[in-house]
This record gives sequence, C-alpha cells and structure tokens, in this order.
Amino acid sequence: MPEAGFLRQPQVLRLIPFSRSTLWRRIQAQTFPKPLKLSERVTVWRAEDIRRWILEQAQAD
Repeated sequence: MPEAGFLRQPQVLRLIPFSRSTLWRRIQAQTFPKPLKLSERVTVWRAEDIRRWILEQAQAD
C-alpha cells in the first residue's frame, strides 16, 4: 500500500476481508472511512485513512 495517495475500490478490497456490499454497509454505519468523490465516476479512499483503520483493527484484537 502506498504511504500517501488514493486507493480505488478494487485496491481497498484487496487489503481488507470485505465484500463490496459489506464495505458499503460499513461506510453507512460509519465503521469504515468514508470515500472521497473525485468526479461523478471516480470514488477513492485516502491511503492514510485505510492504513489507520487497519492499525486500529489490529489493536482492537
């Protein structure tokens, strides 16, 4: 995973053990970082947000 920058949905799903529907349910429930909308058809997540979320999950276990 890059230190900084943006990740698209397929990249995020390779890093976390969620299906697409679970990913969007978690976003709605505010238990996963919200994506940014760069344009009408481009949705991304900040790499820093995903890295932080992964570390928080590891610490919670």
